[in-house]
Parts: sequence; structure tokens; C-alpha cells
Amino acid sequence: MRVLLQAHLDTEKANELIRSGKMPQVMQEIVGAFKPEASYFTATGGVRTWFVVFDMQDSSQMPPLTEPLFEKLGAEVDYTPVMNADDLQKGLSQLK
Repeated sequence: MRVLLQAHLDTEKANELIRSGKMPQVMQEIVGAFKPEASYFTATGGVRTWFVVFDMQDSSQMPPLTEPLFEKLGAEVDYTPVMNADDLQKGLSQLK
């Protein structure tokens, strides 16, 4: 299932990683674990935010994917199932 994960990073934890020079490595490891279809970084609500779209094969993937975000970045995380245009067309075709 295609999923959108939204992670709001804790400012102090992120600042510590940036100051220590570890942020690029930490983010590379975390992003790589998701094998994302798309990955975007921005600020929302005044905090660093990461949006990632990826394929979740099984809900058991949630702990190993999410724990590094909690532990290393103090992130608040939301998972949302999403569709692309092809998925939408496929779903709409079943409404007959």
C-alpha cells in the first residue's frame, strides 16, 4: 500500500545533530530505510518537516521505520494511505 508519512522533527534534537555534523548521515540512513517513491523536506507549523511516500508491504514495518525518527529526531509522525492518479482511476472503475 502506498503511504504518506509526515514527520515533524524536534527542533532541539535536530539542532544537536546539525551542530555535531551527524545530521546528513542520520537522514541518509532513515530515508534509505523507507526506499521512498518520493521524499520532500520543508517547514510546517514552524518546525522541520519531512514528507515521504513509500510502499508499505505490511504494517509490521511501522516499528523499524518509525523508531529511528522518534529516538534520533524526537519526531511526531503521521501515516496516511494515499493514491496516485492510476490508483484513483482503478478505484473509481470499481464503483459501477
